[in-house]
Amino acid sequence: MHKKIALYIIALILACSIMAAAQTTSTPVEAANSITPTYHIKLATEVEWTHLNPKRGDLAPKAGTLWGDRNGTEATGFLLKPSEGFKSPPHIHNVSYRGIVIQGFIHNDDSQAANMWMPAGSFWTQPKGEVHVTAALGANTLAYVEIDEGPYLVHPEDEHFDSGERPLNLDQSNIVWVEESQLRFIGTGSGKGTKVAFLWGELQANELNGTFLFLPPGFSGKIITNDAPFRAVIIKGEPQYHHPGLEKTSAMTPGSLFSSEKKSYHVLSNNNDTACIIYIRTTGTYQIN
Repeated sequence: MHKKIALYIIALILACSIMAAAQTTSTPVEAANSITPTYHIKLATEVEWTHLNPKRGDLAPKAGTLWGDRNGTEATGFLLKPSEGFKSPPHIHNVSYRGIVIQGFIHNDDSQAANMWMPAGSFWTQPKGEVHVTAALGANTLAYVEIDEGPYLVHPEDEHFDSGERPLNLDQSNIVWVEESQLRFIGTGSGKGTKVAFLWGELQANELNGTFLFLPPGFSGKIITNDAPFRAVIIKGEPQYHHPGLEKTSAMTPGSLFSSEKKSYHVLSNNNDTACIIYIRTTGTYQIN
């Protein structure tokens, strides 16, 4: 009898503990409000431009760093601005990279391939060591490029090697979008029409990944990050970025960056008639409220 009473008391204590934990669990909005935001923004108009390949001077596209250092050993994200009609000679890179077309059209393939002009919103990858050419169509072509390690160098085609990686050219028309109703990490208050497209990596704990986030017209909310570096680049549209704790907003044009290093939140609204597409690179997941 005493044993049964003791077991009952233990069970009662455990049940009370679980109920208390459930009552004190923060909602996503409460959790966001309890975070001290740390953030950094870099507008496209603030980017400093240099030659992507200094050896070729004005014959090379211009490049503007958004985060990191492409001449160092760290991961880096930068903007690529080729001139109208640009076409590179066949070449290789010492590191692999990912690219997203922001404006104009980009062709990136081996030197014998027919032109496949990828429009804004398209995604491609270029394995290290593989011979390829890059070309641009349009007067204001702009792309975002990122590497997982540096430095980012250009070498002649006769130094080619097979890294085991294979390239990907994904036209924007082939992007697969997942509706918010099918995504657990998007809150119900995110705004009708919010969507995500999975580009690379795994959207789970401790895994580096890249996604597109689609914000419909009329969106207003927060992107809540986890305790990992978070990089977000505007690909399409012009959302308003609301500086936490300040009576200040910034118009984020395509090519602009907002980021954070630790758990934080970013307040955005889309007051325009067109949707916004944001490229997000982080480790683990994020949440929209």
